[in-house]
Amino acid sequence: MDLAMWIEWIVKAVIMIAVLLTGFAYTTYMERKLLGRFQNRYGPNRAGPRGLLQPIADAVKLIFKEELIPAQADKLVFTLAPVITTVPAWIILAVVPLGVVTLFGRTIDLSIAGNLNVGILYIAAITSISVYGIVLAGWSSNNKYAMLGGIRSSAQMISYELALGLSFIGPVMLAGSLALGEIVNVQKDIGWFVIYQPIGFVIFLIAALAEINRSPFDMPEAEQELTAGYHVEYSGMKFAMFMLTEYTKMIVVSVIAATLFLGGYHIPFVTDQPWGAWLGPIGLFVKVFLLLYGIIWVRATLPRIRYDQLMALGWKIMLPLALFNVFLTAVIILAFPGWFK
Repeated sequence: MDLAMWIEWIVKAVIMIAVLLTGFAYTTYMERKLLGRFQNRYGPNRAGPRGLLQPIADAVKLIFKEELIPAQADKLVFTLAPVITTVPAWIILAVVPLGVVTLFGRTIDLSIAGNLNVGILYIAAITSISVYGIVLAGWSSNNKYAMLGGIRSSAQMISYELALGLSFIGPVMLAGSLALGEIVNVQKDIGWFVIYQPIGFVIFLIAALAEINRSPFDMPEAEQELTAGYHVEYSGMKFAMFMLTEYTKMIVVSVIAATLFLGGYHIPFVTDQPWGAWLGPIGLFVKVFLLLYGIIWVRATLPRIRYDQLMALGWKIMLPLALFNVFLTAVIILAFPGWFK
């Protein structure tokens, strides 16, 4: 392995980290401004022009905010829990295809890990890890409300991971591959998978909202019941890491949804052209932005559901519907061989 390859990996990783940090900061700004617009009030408008420096002001405040650790907490686990929660959200994008460009006579795959042949399995494995950080945060705090929040989160994630995993099966069957790059390439030829998998797309979006604890599925941090849930004892930068994870996960699930169902970085009639390769990441950014807008819109519109309703939706509706979608997809592929090739 040559030095140029190592340099390429390091540069791509640094750029990805910078993009995620900036994306996290300004996704919070985007949410506060949109919620203000939806609710007919002002969002951030003091720090900088139109409040654009508000994320920086929030970061400075959290950096200098005093951090407290409960006297009876398990201090080691209490400190490690935010890290265990954050790391999976960051590394999951390593396998997402971002396009292929030519620079200085060298063909560069913009994704960090390249076209990994088990990309879907990698995503499914990594997404199941972050729940450990939330559960450990609740347990290590030695607080009954935090513990209840952690338990709720584990039950919720297990329930909706089944439907989420089954929603991956449709695109995998259509593409005949577990590699995300191949899934995007097939969509270039036959069209975006959302056309063939509308049920899978809806299931993915709903299950993803539950996986990242977003409204109306934000049971683990129900303020009126759990006084903020699993992170009630956290402050300062440890609390900021939980918020970083939540908003990073919003970006991640939007990127995955765009890749599996909306053609990824592919823009019809544009990225197929020699001059259009550099526009691929911009096209993916637009799709992610629209999906983030939808996630925020859902928060502004729907009230938090009861916990029994959440579990019933996951087990009685989402899981059977996801299984039906897999069955229907298999029947269509067998009935019309060669249609998707």
